[in-house]
Amino acid sequence: MNDDILNSLMNSFLNYIAVEKRYSCRTVELYRDAIERFYSSTAADNMGADAKEVFTKNNVRNHIVSLSEEELTPRSINLHLSALSSFCKYLVGNNVLYDNPVITIKRPKVEKRLPRFFEEDAINRVADCLAADFLPQELSEDGKEETIDEVYKRERDALIVLMLYATGMRRAELVSLKIENFDNSRELFRIIGKGDKMREIPIVSYLYEKILVYLQMRAERWPDARSNAFFLTNRGEPLYLQFVNNVVKKELKGFNELHGAKTPHVLRHTIATALLNDGADINSIKNVLGHASLATTQVYTHNSFEKLKKIYITAHPRAKKGG
Repeated sequence: MNDDILNSLMNSFLNYIAVEKRYSCRTVELYRDAIERFYSSTAADNMGADAKEVFTKNNVRNHIVSLSEEELTPRSINLHLSALSSFCKYLVGNNVLYDNPVITIKRPKVEKRLPRFFEEDAINRVADCLAADFLPQELSEDGKEETIDEVYKRERDALIVLMLYATGMRRAELVSLKIENFDNSRELFRIIGKGDKMREIPIVSYLYEKILVYLQMRAERWPDARSNAFFLTNRGEPLYLQFVNNVVKKELKGFNELHGAKTPHVLRHTIATALLNDGADINSIKNVLGHASLATTQVYTHNSFEKLKKIYITAHPRAKKGG
């Protein structure tokens, strides 16, 4: 297959998913890599062939074998196949292919992973420590009072972590949060989540108080802010995704009781698991988290069952006796 023709088809498809489907830049690059790797693995046997001869079931199967030999995980292989399937569907829609050869291919079985989360007692102790950061001013080691800039950064970073945990917001939702999304009178956030769907998240009392303190400090630090973003960077600009990652990692770094990765999504898993363990209705959890399907929320029931199983085995009289 001619390289120019392939590049033209691929670039047209990537532009389609970026502009019309509004896929993220990262997803677009993952799709590009998957298509290029497929073509690379089949190029030797398909010099001069057209798309119908390149995108065949046999070539897709051979590509799976090639990816397996590179020791890619089943999950990664399936991501490659999803990208290829989307590309082939696009080619069918543009009359380049008769059908999609990927949809009938049996995919590698992926072992279901339970969401990682922090233990409730541990994260609550951390939340108490972060809540203590909302003080008017503190003295540094040399006895000097903090500047308004230092106070703003401290309160902002602490509130980012507290909000991710207390509300279960996605990282992208926090980044795109605007001041007008905060309903002061009703004590809730109105969030625009995946699929541009709006939902309301109630704000617990301790978090509500911290939000009011933060907003006052934001107004003092950035009285002429050009952005209405709820959180601002050190330069007064809206947050970006990596900024949130860095804040969460920095704020949680010193807490040895928190095991595993310290990321915004683990905080989201943590509050979902805690709500379920404390008896919250699963449909209510689904609505707060903004899941499109109840099946997505039900994965947290496995975490709750594992906890129950551990307690049961520990407490069972026959288990204690080795019976």
